[in-house]
Amino acid sequence: MDDPSDDELLSAAARDAEAFAAFYRRHARPVAGFFAARTRDPEAAADLTAETFAAALAGLRRFDPARGPAGAWLYGIAHHQLSRWRRRRRVDERARRRMGMERLALDDAELERIGELAAREASAVRVWVDQLPAAQRAAVQARVIDDRDYDEMAAAAGTTPAAARQRVSRGLSALRARWRRELS
Repeated sequence: MDDPSDDELLSAAARDAEAFAAFYRRHARPVAGFFAARTRDPEAAADLTAETFAAALAGLRRFDPARGPAGAWLYGIAHHQLSRWRRRRRVDERARRRMGMERLALDDAELERIGELAAREASAVRVWVDQLPAAQRAAVQARVIDDRDYDEMAAAAGTTPAAARQRVSRGLSALRARWRRELS
């Protein structure tokens, strides 16, 4: 591809990481600008940009050029991320006001420490997911990480939606119990 379209890049991205990287390079700055203009917060804009591209990468299989162009699909994800951010922010602000608390400002060292803790816990959870029975592991992966619906999961596993739902429930219950034992 000499100068592939966005649709071509996303269609190839499932099997070619460079195609997604090219799509990212093409759209990262405009998406960051979209967020910066709406949040007036450079850190939030950077976080939302990263979340948008992570969601796009995770949702590649849902992109259908027949339903609209890749850019519109990406900005739909960006709009959804912005809406979620605004809702979380409003809830957080109301709770802080009710409790009479000031907004906590963290310095770079504190942010780095939080990142290290989150990475360590995420790594532990990934190990725990890998240790689930195969059917539960596949169900948790499909539902929680890949965001697939139960009908789709059931068809892929050759089972019923109720059985797929039960596998997810059992897998998540096992992870919750382990979380309580090991990280509490």
